[in-house]
Amino acid sequence: MRPQQSETPELVDSRQAIREYILADEHKVIHEMIAGAQLSQAERDAISARAADLVRNVRNNAKSTIMEKFLAEYGLTTREGVALMCLAEALLRVPDNTTIHELIEDKITSGAWGSHVGKASSSLINTATVALLMTSNLLKDSERNTVGETLRKLLKRFGEPVIRTVAGQAMKEMGRQFVLGRDIDEAQDEAKDYMAKGYTYSYDMLGEAARTDDDAKRYYDAYSNAIDSIARASKGDVRKNPGISVKLSALLARYEYGNKERVMNELLPRARELVRKAAAANMGFNIDAEEQDRLDLSLDVIEALVSDPELAGWDGFGIVVQAYGKRSSFVIDWIYGLAEKYDRKIMVRLVKGAYWDAEIKRAQVMGLNGFPVFTRKACSDVAFLSCATKLLNMTNRIYPQFATHNAHSVSAILEMAKTKGVDNYEFQRLHGMGESLHNEVLKVSGVPCRIYAPVGPHKDLLAYLVRRLLENGANSSFVNQIVDTSITPEEIAKDPIVSVEEMGDNISSKAIVHPFNLFGENRRNSRGWDITDPVTVKAIEDGRGAYKEYRWKGGPVIAGEVAGTEVQVVRNPADPDDLVGHVTQASEADVDAAITAAAEGFRSWSQKSAEERAACVRKVGDLYEENVDELFALTTREAGKSLADAIAEVREAVDFAQFYANEAIRYKDSGDARGVMCCISPWNFPLAIFTGQILANLAAGNTVVAKPAEQTSLLAVRAVELMHQAGIPEDAVQLLPGTGATVGAALTSDSRVSGVCFTGSTATAQRINKVMTENMAPDAPLVAETGGLNAMIVDSTALPEQVVRDVLASSFQSAGQRCSALRMLYVQKDIADGLLEMLFGAMEELGIGDPWLLSTDVGPVIDENARKKIVDHCEKFERNGKLLKKLPVPGKGLFVSPAVLSVSGIEELEEEIFGPVLHVATFEAKNIDKVVDSINAKGYGLTFGIHSRVDRRVERISSRIKVGNTYVNRNQIGAIVGSQPFGGEGLSGTGPKAGGPQYVRRFLKGKTVVREADSSAKKVDAKQLQKLIGQLDKLSAPKPEARVEALKPIFGDVPAPLDAYVEALPGPTGETNRLSSHARGVVLCLGPDKETALEQAGTALSQGNKVVVIAPGVQETVDSAARAGLPIAGVEGLLEPEALATAEGFEAVVSCAGQALLKEYREALARRDGALLPLITEHTLDQRFVIERHLCVDTTAAGGNASLIAASE
Repeated sequence: MRPQQSETPELVDSRQAIREYILADEHKVIHEMIAGAQLSQAERDAISARAADLVRNVRNNAKSTIMEKFLAEYGLTTREGVALMCLAEALLRVPDNTTIHELIEDKITSGAWGSHVGKASSSLINTATVALLMTSNLLKDSERNTVGETLRKLLKRFGEPVIRTVAGQAMKEMGRQFVLGRDIDEAQDEAKDYMAKGYTYSYDMLGEAARTDDDAKRYYDAYSNAIDSIARASKGDVRKNPGISVKLSALLARYEYGNKERVMNELLPRARELVRKAAAANMGFNIDAEEQDRLDLSLDVIEALVSDPELAGWDGFGIVVQAYGKRSSFVIDWIYGLAEKYDRKIMVRLVKGAYWDAEIKRAQVMGLNGFPVFTRKACSDVAFLSCATKLLNMTNRIYPQFATHNAHSVSAILEMAKTKGVDNYEFQRLHGMGESLHNEVLKVSGVPCRIYAPVGPHKDLLAYLVRRLLENGANSSFVNQIVDTSITPEEIAKDPIVSVEEMGDNISSKAIVHPFNLFGENRRNSRGWDITDPVTVKAIEDGRGAYKEYRWKGGPVIAGEVAGTEVQVVRNPADPDDLVGHVTQASEADVDAAITAAAEGFRSWSQKSAEERAACVRKVGDLYEENVDELFALTTREAGKSLADAIAEVREAVDFAQFYANEAIRYKDSGDARGVMCCISPWNFPLAIFTGQILANLAAGNTVVAKPAEQTSLLAVRAVELMHQAGIPEDAVQLLPGTGATVGAALTSDSRVSGVCFTGSTATAQRINKVMTENMAPDAPLVAETGGLNAMIVDSTALPEQVVRDVLASSFQSAGQRCSALRMLYVQKDIADGLLEMLFGAMEELGIGDPWLLSTDVGPVIDENARKKIVDHCEKFERNGKLLKKLPVPGKGLFVSPAVLSVSGIEELEEEIFGPVLHVATFEAKNIDKVVDSINAKGYGLTFGIHSRVDRRVERISSRIKVGNTYVNRNQIGAIVGSQPFGGEGLSGTGPKAGGPQYVRRFLKGKTVVREADSSAKKVDAKQLQKLIGQLDKLSAPKPEARVEALKPIFGDVPAPLDAYVEALPGPTGETNRLSSHARGVVLCLGPDKETALEQAGTALSQGNKVVVIAPGVQETVDSAARAGLPIAGVEGLLEPEALATAEGFEAVVSCAGQALLKEYREALARRDGALLPLITEHTLDQRFVIERHLCVDTTAAGGNASLIAASE
């Protein structure tokens, strides 16, 4: 049993400081670090001089390793260096020749190898460069038909196996530069040469965090076996013996703050057994440092390990501290206090830190108030000095181990140790790096040096290798600079304190955007809450705890007055015994009164300035953040959302408020408000989508009658109260909780309503559309975001651990109750067995249960109807032997087993199953394009994911897939407002995208003209229309750059092609977000007169569409345009409305006819099955003739963020 000892004041104080400093001001912290370094100017000058001499000696006396020379030539600021890094990261895990060849071709042919020929200091590197150039030329495709080209193709064909073999061997050789051995015995054998030179070793078992329990057990066995093997080399002094480094995250699949109980119950015993074995062998045992969000948890585990009475008298326990963390100094204080409390001597390995780019991205994504790490390399270097000073002052309890490849850092430690009279410390370096520097130090100082040596098979090397390449391939790295003789020794040895002082007040890097400023000066990012931070978690728990048993009441809010009749009981879907509150339902009379009130409020609200409306809209977001305790509690208890999902929900709602407030001002001169708009929102995003629909319309100047989902009306009531509190007039927003049959039907059939904004099922959207056409103006907009059969394709270059992480989130987060959720996973057959085994193991680690608990990953579904539909679907597959995996769930509450079902392809799916159900199919590499065709053929188009390292394959697939949001090498949920505008096409929605640049614009009246049709014109029927559409089959639009000139002689001035431009949208580092416009397809331009029809055709053609023109007097112009090669067909006359109900092959209709004919057209379109096709009346508004698509690429998937690391220099 561990002895019960109270916390010492020193431990409490330092632990408190660790928590308080997690996001501390960089300027404040670094100046504290400078003071903590305790270096006089004379000492600093001496250090820099010594460091410069050291650089000169290294350059004069030492030979750089082949890897150091390679990095000097192919640093990660070059495209070629990044390409080689990506190739190294992926090649060795790809099992099939088809994909290997495509990967090599993709990476090698993209490089400008000729620019590197003869430039390296190594003849071997130069020879390799020539080989890369020749390979690139051999693999490149060419359209030339010459004897030389024929020979090149022949060589390419017969050379491919050779290229594959050579590339594979080259990547293995690169791996050998960093990995000492494939197993511990081989590694120890390889280590003998360096041990004879005076080095010792710390062995690290390769691998990242465990994803499954099998992973954790495998890592435990590897560590245990390694300790047994290393023990045979242990002798008297633990500090001279080899040791082992252990990642705690490798010992438990869910090593996270939210799983602290599991960590202490499951991980701690495993770690304790390993520590005791190491102690018995009298060898070193180091706990590796990991990401900052695990630090607090790691300290709990470390204290539990150190306090073990069986470790008394053993001085080999070690802890790694990362100097780039703002809390590093306090972590050292805490370790010292721990050693004092338990009478231990502890080894402390001081490193700069290996996850810097990931820490920056995480803080930006989460909207934190700062970064947990320094944003400048010089600051990390200063922190290293300060921490080193502290460690050298603690040698009565601490054995310092300084892990650095930096000549200035080494010199500083030598000088400080000499001044303090300290000799019990060591240096450390990575195997394969910094060898020349440490050889020199060992020779001149005699200070011991330990080599940190990874051990394991090449398949486990990838993430480690890329981190090493990123750290040492940056221009500012010592390893890179030592080889570059154009950089003087004095520059390399520059005092980092001088660098910091030269920054003045600009300590934080301007190249690294603060999380709050992610979207520019005019829109702040929504506030985030880090639920791995104990201080934040306690504040949340204290705040929402007041609402744990609170009961809300609400009902219709009409011009500020509460109405309604029938009362509905609201219960927690996770716990039927938890009464959340009561909601009064609206009646048909309430609907009439609400529309009347909104119509009366429209005049005053629409006449307010855009700035006034924007201020109110923005204030809503502020009030949401001020009331998060209640909103978090209500979102969890009414909607069944986990705390993480509740935070995301509030943040998205706040983002909508900020974004649409700005849009109000941007569009203030773009048209008049429409009037009273009906907003019908879903239960799966009861605050975010509800808020977004309403605020976008308010920003445009419309008033709103809102119908929330029946299941989540209490959240809507509270949201509307806050909207009114924000200054939005009570008659500008009316709330009508109730059923679709009563409230929804009455709202969508009222002629006083000017349009409908709807999120829900495709079938409901189609019903609403039909009702609208019968009662509302024919140009009343229906902006619908509906469901999807969202797919992901995974090829054999993908990293399985990343795929499993992203599939889990995409399929099972929010219990799969997201429009964007992954429903159909395609996995390349070559890797399917291993990937699915890992997926099933990772599923078993999911926490299913009460969403109030921090440890819960998957909560309940929304109601019994949803639960039954999902269960019935899974049971049908289970009866047919196609259930691959399902998980047990609690017996109480509306829980559904997360399940994986086997299918042959997406063709088997008849409808979206809205829950935690994933369908899986496999494919051959050669058939990947057929998979894309199958996905497109279903007609849905919401989200799509692809995991691949082959850039050209990604580009090809993303250009062919017909979806609104494509995600590359990441999950496919969680679109961010203004960064990843969200919405689909086809059966998945009408557009424009929510949170995008066209959304608010759609709620304004566009410029229109009205032309009465000539009733005597010849009638064109469906058969004629179908024939005209058929004439366009083999025609295509001119390229965007040539389109305007091609159209001008016939149609005059036309809008610029929107599809010529791709808009880069703001977002976190490490990903790109691009919004593009695409032609709708075939557009019917129906005039009804010649002039208008040709204007319509010109606009449609300018945006890349194919066009059918039907109007009197157009034939001559149509024929002329067709002869010019434009994709156009037409006939003179007037289209019979019924033709629009039956013809196939068109995507939009444009008409400026009078209301009567427009109404007939709209009614005919509403009778169609399938996608909702637009009737466009703003015939010169180019945005109406395109659809929006968004592409998000995680650029760090291959292992890191080279461009961000460059920004820290």
